[in-house]
Amino acid sequence: MSDTLLINSSELGATASDWLALLKPRVMSLVVFTGAIGLVVAPVHMNPILAVTAILCIAVGAGAAGAINMWYDRDIDAVMKRTAMRPVAAGRIEPASALGFGVVLAICSVLLMAVVANAVAAGVLAASIGFYVFIYTMWLKRRTPQNIVIGGAAGAFPAVIGWAAATGDIGALPLLLFAIVFFWTPPHFWSLALYASDDYKRAGVPMLPVVKGARHTRVCVFVYTLVLLPVALLPYWLGLTGRIYGASALVLGAAFIYYAWGVLRDRQDEAGVSLSNDAPARAAFKYSLLYLFVLFGACAIDRLV
Repeated sequence: MSDTLLINSSELGATASDWLALLKPRVMSLVVFTGAIGLVVAPVHMNPILAVTAILCIAVGAGAAGAINMWYDRDIDAVMKRTAMRPVAAGRIEPASALGFGVVLAICSVLLMAVVANAVAAGVLAASIGFYVFIYTMWLKRRTPQNIVIGGAAGAFPAVIGWAAATGDIGALPLLLFAIVFFWTPPHFWSLALYASDDYKRAGVPMLPVVKGARHTRVCVFVYTLVLLPVALLPYWLGLTGRIYGASALVLGAAFIYYAWGVLRDRQDEAGVSLSNDAPARAAFKYSLLYLFVLFGACAIDRLV
């Protein structure tokens, strides 16, 4: 049957890049980075080969969740400009092939993690995949404007997985890194949702700007960014990191608030114009990516120094 699925997808013009696109490589890069940081800051050091394999498991698990997400969301992906060219939505890969691909990768990533690391890391990896697929994709995304708030937990797991792979347990620092990503996700994704709101409205996805309006969303972006600053400083205040991380968290957080303030002050939605060119929201979205990469990088540097 798997051969048939591969033949069918080949007939639809699927290429290697299409199969790679199923894994959402841009999302995967962030997941791999935060997972690697969790492993690096752990007090126990893994064999380098096992460490690389553990990170590979995190990457494959994230990619598997992305493939299953594309299978399930193919109907709404097809009507949104931002996602219309995804391989399943565009018809280049059959839905059943994408689902099978994702399920096989998910199982393999969890089993391999159990072998090269431990059952705790494998269990958390399985939970992260399950949370993204069943809780966020299948339950929350199409039902509530709070989908990103709750669903943000799915993207917050990697640092915990990396730490658990090295230590076999879950400590305070990875839980705080989890909390940082959890509170970072709403202002990050709502900034994107502001200028992609027409897409979400067309697809019937109840993102916050669609349900509550752009003004309400701008306030939420700013409030969550304010909350994120003390959350990000907790590792320093609790003595789990040093001054390098503390200073980085303070400066990066202040800059994030500056960008969120720009989002809050923007009034173009009150004029009834399209939000597709919402420059402050785009700037905040781009900065949010830089924020997380630099903050987690500072955490690793601080611990290594």
